[in-house]
Amino acid sequence: MKELTEVRALKEGKYVVIDEEPCTIMSITTSKPGKHGAAKARLEGFGVFDSQKRTAVQPVTAKMYVPIIERRSGQVLSVLEDTAQVMDLGDYSTVEIKIPEELKDKGRIEPGKEIPFLHYEGKYKIDIR
Repeated sequence: MKELTEVRALKEGKYVVIDEEPCTIMSITTSKPGKHGAAKARLEGFGVFDSQKRTAVQPVTAKMYVPIIERRSGQVLSVLEDTAQVMDLGDYSTVEIKIPEELKDKGRIEPGKEIPFLHYEGKYKIDIR
């Protein structure tokens, strides 16, 4: 799910959809309005699920989509090399989530543990801070 919001209402650290991918806003810079043009905003974002840097330039009165990313918790059922099978504690469905490199050898993800994860339109990411 996503909703429309004006560019001027967006803040750093919040989410926005750039190139059909949900991104965390890293910086917003705005230019002054010109004699015949509107003020423009340059957004730099970092992909939530794919970790790629993206930029967008829009007039401040334009509308952009803001993704509604759900934060859920689940129980790890099994761990295979670089994926974990997780049961959502809300609806008891199971999903396979790729384990990030920084969490592979720390022992934080093992069967029986409860972990938080992000869900947006069929994409999942483990969110241990």
